[in-house]
Amino acid sequence: MSLRDLYRDYNDRVRFIVIYTAEAHPTDGWYLGNHDIRQHSSMEERREVAAMCEVAMKYGIKTYVDEMDNAVSEAYASMPDRLYLVGTDGRIAYAGGLGPFGFKPGELKEAIDEYLARSYD
Repeated sequence: MSLRDLYRDYNDRVRFIVIYTAEAHPTDGWYLGNHDIRQHSSMEERREVAAMCEVAMKYGIKTYVDEMDNAVSEAYASMPDRLYLVGTDGRIAYAGGLGPFGFKPGELKEAIDEYLARSYD
């Protein structure tokens, strides 16, 4: 189960978004050796990298960009990555573990199925 699979199977019932935050593995930080991206010093740089990632990931999911103060990342404890399901009431229905080990699309699928079942009862 991948995020791409979830989007394909549920995008007619669930609104998916990706929020790109600070670079998790910049060349001038905790670098893993698989790209040439420095930590962003401006919103313009962050938007450029987010656009590159949106294309490279091929999810088909709209990507939004966190501001330079990283308010969204801090509010959702999302570094380096994390999956959430937010209900129509704005409350968090599922909060996955921190990635990469806690990034489990299969768990999110189960949470979506449970949420949708409750919504249609």
